[in-house]
Amino acid sequence: MQHFFKNIYQYINPERDPALQAANQQWESSLPTLWLLGKTGAGKSTLVASVTGNEWVEVGNGFQPCTQTAVEYAFPAENPVLRFLDTRGLSEADYDPSEDISACQAQSHALLVVMKAEEPEQSDVLSALKKIRKDGRIDSLLVVHTACLSIIDPEQRLQAIRYNQAQVEKVWGTTLMSVNVDFQATNPESVAAQNNELFGLSALNVQLAEMLPIIQLMQQSQQHGNAEQSNFHKLQQEVMWYAGSAAASDALPGVGLVSVPAIQGKMLHSLARQYGVEWNRKRFTEFAGLLGSSFALKYATKLGVRQLAKFIPVYGQTVGSAVAVAISFGLTYAIGRAGCKYLYHISRGETVSESDIRHVFEQALKQAKDSHEKDHQ
Repeated sequence: MQHFFKNIYQYINPERDPALQAANQQWESSLPTLWLLGKTGAGKSTLVASVTGNEWVEVGNGFQPCTQTAVEYAFPAENPVLRFLDTRGLSEADYDPSEDISACQAQSHALLVVMKAEEPEQSDVLSALKKIRKDGRIDSLLVVHTACLSIIDPEQRLQAIRYNQAQVEKVWGTTLMSVNVDFQATNPESVAAQNNELFGLSALNVQLAEMLPIIQLMQQSQQHGNAEQSNFHKLQQEVMWYAGSAAASDALPGVGLVSVPAIQGKMLHSLARQYGVEWNRKRFTEFAGLLGSSFALKYATKLGVRQLAKFIPVYGQTVGSAVAVAISFGLTYAIGRAGCKYLYHISRGETVSESDIRHVFEQALKQAKDSHEKDHQ
């Protein structure tokens, strides 16, 4: 046990390491990505704002060019965990979006077709959708009908939504999931309206979490029940970024043996600074002890086995790497979550029990592993 702590302690206050920077860059290059396809003014920026909780999101504010006309938005700007793509210029004269569409497809995990309910003229969007369908790389698609309550008559509203839905399904060749939203109004007949929740927002969040479960992790702590959970929510995206970096680095044979503990150590050091706690040998040893006497042994054993498995021909480059990535993501996220709980109570001069820390750790480990595995199915 002492030997283990001596080897790991060097990561308590790590120096800048080019290998860690490479792992971070690898993670950010493969962020879970939602691709938004729709006409200008369809509500794409507002959709991004509703998902991220950043009400200041606008195209041109935080969005960066990534192709000739497409733009990307990484959230949050520092240590991102999610990316949005917006293909613009579909209605511009003499513009062939084929090249931009191909580039967006290559890095997207799910497609959102965003259409205003009151606008039946969607020929540019449908034309782009045909190209996407022909390529065949996108199989997760959701149709988002926006500004639905701008059509006052319920029957006319339903007809308009059905018409646009039918147009998309005809191009795609199958029945598709859809959500009806209005980012400018609440539904007076909905219970959610009592909390000023926008029309259809809950349904949208549910569908997005099904498409990219990492979004569910982002949303889970928004309804936090106490001050400690509220504090973790503010740091959750940073923890997820470190988890993603650790997972990305553990995909390569031999690399994770050094990089994963280093990334986890850097994460704990950063979190301690956020809570105003000095992260030293005493704190590290106490925190590791709260995780359980067998934690260090299990950690070191699993880390070593994962690295050896990746060297097995064929298996190591496929199953071995996939398992290592999922475990490193889940373990790093869980360590970060448990670390936040520990640091919160230490910052307040309070004691924290081993059972509380282990419960938070195990719960976070399950959530993160489930989320990561669904994102990469």
